Amino acid sequence: MGRLVVIEGLDGAGKRTLADALTKALHDAGASVATLAFPRYGESVHADLVREALHGEHGDLGDSVYGMGLLYALDRRAAAGDIRSELATHDVVLLDRYVASNAAYQAARLGEGADSPVVDWVRQLELGRFDLPAPDVVILLRVAPEVAAARAASRADADSTRTKDAFESDDDLQVRCAKVYDELADRSWVSPWIVVDGAGAVDARELAAKLLA
Repeated sequence: MGRLVVIEGLDGAGKRTLADALTKALHDAGASVATLAFPRYGESVHADLVREALHGEHGDLGDSVYGMGLLYALDRRAAAGDIRSELATHDVVLLDRYVASNAAYQAARLGEGADSPVVDWVRQLELGRFDLPAPDVVILLRVAPEVAAARAASRADADSTRTKDAFESDDDLQVRCAKVYDELADRSWVSPWIVVDGAGAVDARELAAKLLA
């Protein structure tokens, strides 16, 4: 059985870049790796509903903390079988976002912290009722919210298909979300966490060695 490794962080933190570098480093170390990113836009009806709601469609759905949280969770529930299959055939399954993203963002939307009832609701829903596999380790790619916002804006300018959504455009939300992520990491929420400074270059080889140790 492989290890389930999750990369978490703000929009624009550089999660995809780290996932690519870490995948290469793990391959170089002789490990087989499978990757998956959430939300699964273009693959999951629940993820597509999320994207549409974040761009102003479906009435007031985007304003509902629990409604949006449920859609994110249903997207992962539909992928649970694939995750388990990949864990059975790979040394590492690397996820770009997972359950902690739902907990952090929904708590931040409510102006609450890691002790928010919505955080416990996400845990019970996704890891309990939906029986998603728990991560073996979560990597928090920590960057200052203003840095993440600048990167997200640059990404949107360079790629017309990745326009900023309602969450990415809310700078105050990103600041609150960063605090919730830090609190979740401090509590080792659900699993052990590794906090990585994303302001500069990340040593993917060193990180891969930690994951395989």
